[in-house]
Amino acid sequence: MSAARRCRGPLAALSTGAALAVVLIGCSSSHQVTPSSSSSSTAAAEAPGPVQVGISPGGVTTSLSAPASSTEEEFYQACHWARLWMADQPGDPHAQVEPYLAMVQASPTGENGSWHTPWSQLSPERQAGLIVAVTSAADGLCD
Repeated sequence: MSAARRCRGPLAALSTGAALAVVLIGCSSSHQVTPSSSSSSTAAAEAPGPVQVGISPGGVTTSLSAPASSTEEEFYQACHWARLWMADQPGDPHAQVEPYLAMVQASPTGENGSWHTPWSQLSPERQAGLIVAVTSAADGLCD
């Protein structure tokens, strides 16, 4: 069964089309989709290069070139906690992505939305998974 068929609702949209080539998200609570486990990924055949990190002018990591990795449950948790936090902030949720990521990245003990793991202890793939979940929260795709 394909990853897209295991996913439910809006999460399935993330695993279709061009999004699959850019971001791979595990959709099963017991299986993680990574370039090495995805038969449709041509990136798996290429030697991995150094991870490119996108940092905002405020010093917040807002993107990574690493493939996102999280289980469906982890994605939901990260998205849900980000969505709750954003709902308590004024204005457009998209404007809250960077402040939320800043809070998560500054937490010495981790947050609910980072699986209670400090940012610095997450692999680049897990960091990318968290960024995808936070962006999805701003888009309203986790409720």
